Amino acid sequence: MHEFFMRSALQQAERALGEDEVPVGAVIVRNERIIAAAHNQREQLRDPTAHAEMIAITQAAEAVGGWRLLECTLYVTLEPCPMCAGAILQARIPTLVFGALDPKAGAVSSLFRLLGDARLNHETEVVHGVLGGDCGRILSDFFSRRRRPENRSHPGEFN
Repeated sequence: MHEFFMRSALQQAERALGEDEVPVGAVIVRNERIIAAAHNQREQLRDPTAHAEMIAITQAAEAVGGWRLLECTLYVTLEPCPMCAGAILQARIPTLVFGALDPKAGAVSSLFRLLGDARLNHETEVVHGVLGGDCGRILSDFFSRRRRPENRSHPGEFN
């Protein structure tokens, strides 16, 4: 079941790739049905908070008619950053499934462990590594292409 929904998140990552965004995708599932699907849109929206998870959480809250996403599972292709991990906690999402680790900004397993911190008012069950190879590969390929000097669209990016 996790692989099925992670493939949907990967489809969202492919959409981001097609828009020259960092290819991260997310879907939120409730009662075995996708209620939200999003991908990174920071460049397009010129919004530093337009991460796939943030957009999907907003969509899911609209779909359920409230901010508590208590019966939902978030699938995302990359380990959430501190901002997104905080939003997961605030939305009371009980389960997170992610693909690739993020050693530079991961706030679930890599750098921080926000979702399992007992000092906070909510904890989220975490499943990681689902289709991790595929999730990591799309990101690695993207950054490999972007690091070539002729492909940089912003001075100093990805240094």
